[in-house]
Amino acid sequence: MDALQILVEQYDRLPEHVQEAVDGLSAAELATAPEPGSNPIGWLVWHLTRVQDEHIAELLDEEQLWVTEPWPERFGLTPDPANTGSGHTRAEVERVRADGPDALLGYYAAVAARTRDFLHRLTEADLDRIVDERWDPPVTLGVRLVSVADDDLLHAGQANYVRGLLSRRRR
Repeated sequence: MDALQILVEQYDRLPEHVQEAVDGLSAAELATAPEPGSNPIGWLVWHLTRVQDEHIAELLDEEQLWVTEPWPERFGLTPDPANTGSGHTRAEVERVRADGPDALLGYYAAVAARTRDFLHRLTEADLDRIVDERWDPPVTLGVRLVSVADDDLLHAGQANYVRGLLSRRRR
């Protein structure tokens, strides 16, 4: 298995984690934080999708799906390409309100499809291309793709953990 196949395998696992986290929950449950100051499932999945959308759009030199498609209205937000959730205050976290699981699943599916298409067009040599010189050492495409997958997996795991906590409360 080569590096590209590993990246495809990694990204292809994310939709299942997203689905498990949100499927069957109400809009209210998606917005419920397990403890004051913690992040709700809806915000975690929205954030991981926004991060992937932002980075893949930048790598493609295209606009984010968040800006070009009607996703923001499904979350009660504006199509601000800079709003990915990074550095959100508590009030900003609470403003991210998916109208239900279909908003999260639909937005993620659209972003994941674009990511998958992008990955299938790459060659092994592409992974060594420098994509961000603001870091020392500069960031390669391969490192950026691993970083996005890592961030998404962490947040998907958190969302599934929160779902488990909410399920225990319902008993």
